[in-house]
Amino acid sequence: MASEQICYTLIGLSPEAKSYSEQQLKDDLQHSSVDVKREALKEVIRLIVNGEKFPNLLMTVIRFVMPSQDHIIKKLLLLFWEVVPKYGPDGKLLHEMILVCDAYRKDLQHPNEFIRGSTLRFLCKLKEPELLEPLMPAIQQCLEHRHAYVRRNAVLAIFTIYKNFEHLIPDAPEKILQFLEQEQDASCKRNAFMMLVHVSQSSALEYLVDRLDQVQNFGDILQLIIVELIYKICHQKPSERLRFIRCVYGLLQSSSPAVRYEAAGTLITLSSAPSALKAAASCYVNLILKESDNNVKLIVLSRLTDLRQYHERILQDLVMDIVQILAASDMEIRQKTLDLTMDLVTSRSADELIKLYRKELLKACNENGAGGGSRVASAVVSSTIGSGSGSKTSVGSVTNSDEANYRYALVHTIYDIAIRFPEALPTIVPTVCDILTYEEMGDSRAATEVCRFLREVCQRYGQRKSEVLEKLVQVFPNVSGQETLRHIIWIFGEFCTTSEEINACITLFRQVIGDLPLVDEEMRRQAQDGVGSGTEGTSALLSTDVNFGLTQAQRVTADGTYATQTALTSTPAKSVAKAIKRPVLQAALFESAYMPAVVLSACLVKLCYRFKLAISEQVKHDLPTDEESKHRSTETRENAFCAECMLIIASMLHLANSGLLPHQVNPDHLDRMWICLKVLSDRRLEVLKAFAETSRMCLTEMLTYQESERKAAAKSRNRTLEQRQKQEAELNRADAPVKFSLLSGQSDLGDMVDRFDLTLSQALGATVKGSSDDAYATSKLSKVRQLTGFSDPIYAEAYVHVNQFDIVLDVLIVNQTRDTLQNLTLELSTQGDLRLVEKPSPLTVSSTENGIIFGNISYDMRGSAGETTCIVLNDIHIDIMEYILPATCSPTEFRQMWSEFEWENKVTVNTQITDLFGYLSHISAQTNLRCLTPMEALLGECDYLCVTMYARTIFGEHVLANLCLEKTDSDQPVTGHVRIRAKTQGMAVTMGEKVSTCQKNWQRPGGSHTNVMSNYNTGAEDPDNKLRSDDDGETGVGVMRSHSPARPTLSND
Repeated sequence: MASEQICYTLIGLSPEAKSYSEQQLKDDLQHSSVDVKREALKEVIRLIVNGEKFPNLLMTVIRFVMPSQDHIIKKLLLLFWEVVPKYGPDGKLLHEMILVCDAYRKDLQHPNEFIRGSTLRFLCKLKEPELLEPLMPAIQQCLEHRHAYVRRNAVLAIFTIYKNFEHLIPDAPEKILQFLEQEQDASCKRNAFMMLVHVSQSSALEYLVDRLDQVQNFGDILQLIIVELIYKICHQKPSERLRFIRCVYGLLQSSSPAVRYEAAGTLITLSSAPSALKAAASCYVNLILKESDNNVKLIVLSRLTDLRQYHERILQDLVMDIVQILAASDMEIRQKTLDLTMDLVTSRSADELIKLYRKELLKACNENGAGGGSRVASAVVSSTIGSGSGSKTSVGSVTNSDEANYRYALVHTIYDIAIRFPEALPTIVPTVCDILTYEEMGDSRAATEVCRFLREVCQRYGQRKSEVLEKLVQVFPNVSGQETLRHIIWIFGEFCTTSEEINACITLFRQVIGDLPLVDEEMRRQAQDGVGSGTEGTSALLSTDVNFGLTQAQRVTADGTYATQTALTSTPAKSVAKAIKRPVLQAALFESAYMPAVVLSACLVKLCYRFKLAISEQVKHDLPTDEESKHRSTETRENAFCAECMLIIASMLHLANSGLLPHQVNPDHLDRMWICLKVLSDRRLEVLKAFAETSRMCLTEMLTYQESERKAAAKSRNRTLEQRQKQEAELNRADAPVKFSLLSGQSDLGDMVDRFDLTLSQALGATVKGSSDDAYATSKLSKVRQLTGFSDPIYAEAYVHVNQFDIVLDVLIVNQTRDTLQNLTLELSTQGDLRLVEKPSPLTVSSTENGIIFGNISYDMRGSAGETTCIVLNDIHIDIMEYILPATCSPTEFRQMWSEFEWENKVTVNTQITDLFGYLSHISAQTNLRCLTPMEALLGECDYLCVTMYARTIFGEHVLANLCLEKTDSDQPVTGHVRIRAKTQGMAVTMGEKVSTCQKNWQRPGGSHTNVMSNYNTGAEDPDNKLRSDDDGETGVGVMRSHSPARPTLSND
């Protein structure tokens, strides 16, 4: 593998580089000009690195270039001697290298410390003991040089030479220990101590034990090596932990963030005492708060998250310190912090945490204003009436900025905590109601989440209902978002039960909708503003305000003939375009949506029914009077209330049909409003009851399901934690069977694995310990791809290792002929979104798309008269499933991503599977898509199935899917389609191809479906009507549609 052999020198040839002959290079190297020699030497290095051989240039360089005293040439010579072949065809060292060795010795004795240090660094890369042996006295003399640069490089040179060729300097540990005791420079001491740690731990331990009290005064680079030594010693000898635990405690107060981070990690590994764990966690928190680099913050925050899995109670005491991390500006850091604190909150910290979140939420809502925050929208909202469809106001505009996402995350966290700990509700309910009036909220996700929170509070905690309703009545005139208005109106209609609450709502509605009737008031206002003449009457006013026009279009009839279709359209006159101050609900009606009027109509029907019940209950408790007069009084009040509700609905219907609106009203909205008006007119008790109680039953069922999910998730998390802790504390029985896989692989020792070696191997792309009981689960054998046949002259196979963004190929090439092969070259190329680069990373992945690596092996045989033989290799397919992992998301997040993602791939179901759940299970297992639809929604027998699925890649890309299936006959295959949406075209195309392939490669299992799917999530809901299959024509497999108007329709056939 590329990680086994480090490549020190990598110099590429540019396409415009000139070609030089060996004679030209020899002439330039012999030139008297220093600049010409530099360029010639650079070109020789480039050509040798790229495979050229110049055996006749070696003496030229020795005679004409090495005597030069130019420092740049000396530096280039170090590169030249590193890459030039030092052995002849017979495998023996070239005689010319004796002269080179003498030059090395002179440079090691050069008075310039830079030349000495550079030469020592160069000697670390030499692998020829014959060249190093004569230089050992000079290298050891450099340990006594006056300059620290020379001394620290001399230590590194001795370290490398001793590690590779111990016989050249057998007493190196003793010399370095003596050097370390006398050295004062921090970098030199660090290099010397590092060498002792790796080659003689006993000497390093002896040095450390004698100076344990002085560790706090050492430099940070030396302290890092000391932490590593302590970890290794305690890992090998657990009995030594108490000896060094105080030293690690002291390093938590180091001035270096790196030392504190490593010391905290080591302390967690060495000790399970609550005080030690709390000190390490506090150190992590302080690092996050003081470090400015967001990458460092994320790394340390992930360590805190991992610590929670094992020591949750320790972190629960530090939750108020952890929440200070919210001061960071990065949204990812804030989100991870909120998720962590949500898991750590307890009844002791809930109230204080809610107060802190309340302050943070108010701060987040005030950040966008120029003078400390943009305050509440006024009681009247500016609305503009213009030609055409009208222009929306800036009020309620939704932004996807980090601030908006942060407000939503805060509200969601407050929602979760307040529902779990209702004692915090009096503190937070007034605040979340007040923030609905901020212009930044509008129709944002945060405002919608606030409304859901208030809805659940009213449903679960009836004692808080009156407080919520009273606060909403106060803030309603200042709410700016239309969707938020609809949510609040729905809450009024659902939870206002007493006559006082209902009367307060009706008064509020009359206030926010304006004077009635709406059409007459609008005409009167336009007349007062000078639009048209007041003496021309209503018809003249309408003809002035509205321009009627005919729109004609050609259509094709059923018999193939052409016909002209004419439509009468009306638009307000341009002369009336003027900013008008309107009450908030009236302004919503004049904007592009009429949905608030529909919600208000349904709300008035519910209020009418509940008002009837309220006054009936009130009459029962009044003093006894004449029954007839009591009945008459009750009926009068009911009629008056119902008439007022009908007036509001009728006024909104009249406005919708008057032509005064700058937009067309959806006919479905008008039908719904007419139904509400008809219900109020008839006042049939069973119909009114259906309006009022059906939605409450659905709400109760939904909230009950969500609560059960919340409890199940918490129980699962606690059970998993307890099982893990129990498993760690459990000792193996004496009669427990021996796992023979322990003899061939690494055993599962949990945290006892050396984390320094583990992280190094992961960084280098090596195989790491797997979680499976099978020791061969991570074996290379399962990932070996055969590239050539066994009968080919050259046999080749490759091990493919995928390490996130990198693909490493370890290629084994075997010469199966009896001849010596020359100029053997392995050539690779890629198909797909892969990029081929040089060492040390042979292949780099830039996107999660299927890729193919193909190539050939070319070689020459001795005596073949210059003929080159070529063997074509088998293709190596890089599957997208290497990167896609099942994931979960909330229904709200799914709906938002579904509406935002541009690319959709609609794949028609073409399979032999006859079971709906069997197809779902097969697709989920083959594509790693997790089903988000609750299992309860899939219970029972039915002939159709519609579910939503979700997955996330290791690069953070999201994949959404909507599966719509139908079964027409019990013996026939299922039909339907799979709609896949992604942010990028390649992802949508690739996943569509994967679905098409896996549904055709299905094989009939032995039994029926017992497990619906392996990748299943019961914590999400179906996103309602957002994912209904559209009625456009059936498309072929893999038809691609772009939801962006700037992109054309594409096909991935």
